[in-house]
Amino acid sequence: MGSRTATKDIITLRGSAAIVSEFFGYSANSILYNRGVYPEESFTKVKKYGLPLLLTQDEGVKTFIANLTAQLSEWLESGKLQRVVLVIMSKATGEVLERWNFSIETDNEVLDKGVSREKSDKEIMREIQAIMRQIASSITYLPCLDEPCVFDVLAYTDTDVAVPFTWIESDPKLIANPQMVKLHSFDTKIHKVNTLVSYKNDEWDEQLAKISRSSSKKQSFSACLWRILQPTKIAIDSFTAQQ
Repeated sequence: MGSRTATKDIITLRGSAAIVSEFFGYSANSILYNRGVYPEESFTKVKKYGLPLLLTQDEGVKTFIANLTAQLSEWLESGKLQRVVLVIMSKATGEVLERWNFSIETDNEVLDKGVSREKSDKEIMREIQAIMRQIASSITYLPCLDEPCVFDVLAYTDTDVAVPFTWIESDPKLIANPQMVKLHSFDTKIHKVNTLVSYKNDEWDEQLAKISRSSSKKQSFSACLWRILQPTKIAIDSFTAQQ
C-alpha cells in the first residue's frame, strides 16, 4: 500500500506577494467593518478563505484599497516592504485610537537566488482564517469606538524604495502608552506576516500598561515611512521608530 503524503504547492515570490497583498485588502475591509469605521449597510458579504467576510461598497474606499494592494504587491515582490499599519483615528480630533500593525519578514534567499518554496495552499488559508476570526471578534477585546472615526494606512519600506506620487510623507502616528494584543501570524514560506493591534488605554488600564512596559523591551529599526493618499486627501521620512 502506498503511503499518503501531504500535498505541497509551489510558492513563487510573485505568488507570495499576491497572497499577502490580497490578505491586506481583505483584512482592511474586515477591520473597517468590525470597528465600525463605516456603516454596516455599506458592506456586502462575500466568501473568502472559507469564511464569510464583508467588503465595502463605497467606491472611494474600494479604489483606495485597490491602489493600496497593488502597490504593496510591488514592494513585497521587490522585498522592500517591512510593515503595514492601518491607523484608526478620531474624526473630530485626529487622535490615534488604534494601530493594526502587520510586520513582514521576507526570505532573502528567495530574493537573491530566485528560488521557490513549497507549502500547502490549504495550510496558508487556515493560518489566514485564524487572523480573520480574531479581527471579527475584536469587539470582545478592544474598547468600543464610540465616536466617528477615519483611517489611514502607513507603509514602512527600505530607504532605497521607489515611491509613487500617491504616497507622501507621514509621522508614525503612534499611541502614547498603548495597550497591545498580539494576534496570529501566517507564513507563505517566502513572506511571514506577524499581526499586532495596539490601542489607546482607558484610565483603568494605565497601571496594567506600566507593568507591561516595565517587563518588555522596545525594538528600533530604520525605515522610510509612507502614507497613502485617501480618496479626499492623502505621506517619506527616513527615521528611527520604536515598536
